[in-house]
Amino acid sequence: MKTKSLFKSFMAAATALFVNINPLSAMGGIEDEDIAIIGSGSGAFSAAIRLANKGAKVTMIEEKTVGGTCVNVGCVPSKILIRAGQIAHSQRFHPFEGIEKHEPVIHSMLLLEQQKMRVSELREAKYESILSQNPNIKFVQGRASLKDRSRVLIKTSETDSFEITPTKILIATGSAPTILDIEGLKETPYWTSTDALFSGIVPKHLIVLGGSVVAVELAQAFSHLGSKVTMLARSTLLSKEDPEIGTGLKGIFEGEGMRILTHTLPQSVRYVEGDFHVNLAEETILGDHLLVATGRHANTKGLGLEEIGLNLDSEGRILVDDYLRTNLPNIFAVGDCTQLPQYVYVAAAAGNKAAINMLSEHTGGESKLDLSIVPAVTFTEPQVATVGLSAKQAEERGYEVETRTLTLDNVPRALANFDTRGFIKLVADKETKRLLGSQIVASEAGDIIQTAALAIRNNMTAGELASQLFPYLTMVEGIKLCAQTFFTDVKKLSCCASHTDELSNL
Repeated sequence: MKTKSLFKSFMAAATALFVNINPLSAMGGIEDEDIAIIGSGSGAFSAAIRLANKGAKVTMIEEKTVGGTCVNVGCVPSKILIRAGQIAHSQRFHPFEGIEKHEPVIHSMLLLEQQKMRVSELREAKYESILSQNPNIKFVQGRASLKDRSRVLIKTSETDSFEITPTKILIATGSAPTILDIEGLKETPYWTSTDALFSGIVPKHLIVLGGSVVAVELAQAFSHLGSKVTMLARSTLLSKEDPEIGTGLKGIFEGEGMRILTHTLPQSVRYVEGDFHVNLAEETILGDHLLVATGRHANTKGLGLEEIGLNLDSEGRILVDDYLRTNLPNIFAVGDCTQLPQYVYVAAAAGNKAAINMLSEHTGGESKLDLSIVPAVTFTEPQVATVGLSAKQAEERGYEVETRTLTLDNVPRALANFDTRGFIKLVADKETKRLLGSQIVASEAGDIIQTAALAIRNNMTAGELASQLFPYLTMVEGIKLCAQTFFTDVKKLSCCASHTDELSNL
């Protein structure tokens, strides 16, 4: 008994000594962190999972549907519609002479039900089930606003609300469609992208306002499903990209029967007896449906951010640093409500980094979000994919550049597919031939671009890329062929041929 008593005394003294010398105990442990996350999209969940797994207590507040834009009204349903359109279009216009072409029968409501079912399945598997399995994440349905830098008001109904006082706050409220101030437009039953995706309607004549990613993807999808489509773009298609992309995509769309009017903005819009009257300076275009896809804006209004001194840019986006911190030390932000690139995988990566940095005072480690190499894909057919710098961007940064553009009639797989629409472009430093960027319009461009991303990440030269082994027949072989054009005329090479020994030394 005496031995046990001495042991207990020793342990008590040791524990007291540890508490006194352990700095984490003095400030509280991770389990004392009550973190509020406003939003429930990819960035919010990425952060919540990491925080909860580390022992923090998370309150996630969502005004609308759990899962955010991508799974509910963005990436997932749009890609289903796009793929359905491609299948329908190939039945009419595939390039193979030995297979009879025919007009597909479109049951749009059946397509819609299948689309909604897959969205529901993914939302349950990737979002709702995570909430049910993780006791450290509390989900609250309601609208959040910040009363001050450490108080969050949650309004759960018109009459009910309550406050929480988290130690830290993560804002991940995403973005929403921007509607242009065009005379008469807001008085019409126009579509946003969400309306278009869940309408269950294939319009007779769809008019699309916009030339952005959403505009070009949905315009072509409905054209493939059988709609007559007219696009009105304020500048060019995908105007933020290399000009060759917009020009190439315009030609492809027009080749499929779409009408593309660039540098065009309606003067007014009216809706009369089931038709939209879109008035231009020189003509009036009539269509039974109008899709407004003129960009998106950050969901930051009504959150009380400016009132508490949180810095926003001129477009209302939350300004964050490389560690996802705002100017207020306990408030972080990720995703489309910030100035960061609006891609779901960027939001997810940012959420993970934000979680690490929110706990850095306990763990002693910080993690920077590296956006030096961000591949991007637009899911038209052929796809558009980019990474790194365009020639213009490289020149603006002081590089003397050299570029090569390979048309797809030089890519054996494209020839075998009987589809040579598009090109592969590489941008390199003229002196060193180090790769700086790539722009691709091609079938499977979204898969090809990752090879370029890895090459740029690893500081490869055009010669080093050209000397790699690529499987034949693949579309990605086209990027090797494009790299070879820095040194040789690929039209004079046989299939699979390359001067690998010479190129690897360049």
